[in-house]
Amino acid sequence: MKYDRWGRDPRQDEDFATLARQHYAACVTYADRQVGRILEQLERVDATKNTIVVLWGDHGWHLGEHAIWGKHSLFEESLRSPLIIAPPQMDGPGKASDAMVETLDLFPTLCELANLDSPEFADGVSLVPILKDPQVSGHDAIAYHRNARTIRTNSHRLILHQDGYAELYDHRSPAGETKNIADSHEQIVQDLTQRMRDRLGD
Repeated sequence: MKYDRWGRDPRQDEDFATLARQHYAACVTYADRQVGRILEQLERVDATKNTIVVLWGDHGWHLGEHAIWGKHSLFEESLRSPLIIAPPQMDGPGKASDAMVETLDLFPTLCELANLDSPEFADGVSLVPILKDPQVSGHDAIAYHRNARTIRTNSHRLILHQDGYAELYDHRSPAGETKNIADSHEQIVQDLTQRMRDRLGD
């Protein structure tokens, strides 16, 4: 990894691993406080009635999972990220959704919330139906890194490497992304591979 670790390796140094996790938690706490200050300011200037608040991250972060310290992978910890959308006068604010979505869905979502037409070149789908009803289904999510790409469904993640090697993980299983079941589930690999190709226009 390219991050400065002061000559220490959290994979070998337990004390440093604990310290790194503490510092990460402190950064999250600091960021949360800044979000709170912004929301307080919106309230103070009476701007909440015409402001759409969106909070999201462009990636997750590994803190030792899969022996990774950083964000560069196609595993769940790296690709799952925070997403909160709060339009004014929202019905049922604060309700969570388990729907699978993608960051590129934000653009058409904001267009719809702002009563603007989404341009034809825009990718993604509006998340307004999910904002209205958290039980509405999402859609498969695609990502890539270097010579591999992945598709995440409600139940599985397939990571397909350029050399043909496949990793398949069942999120319904307690093993999650620690047990590659690709060899014993060839049909699922084929189905998800085709779904990914269809989505990417391969």
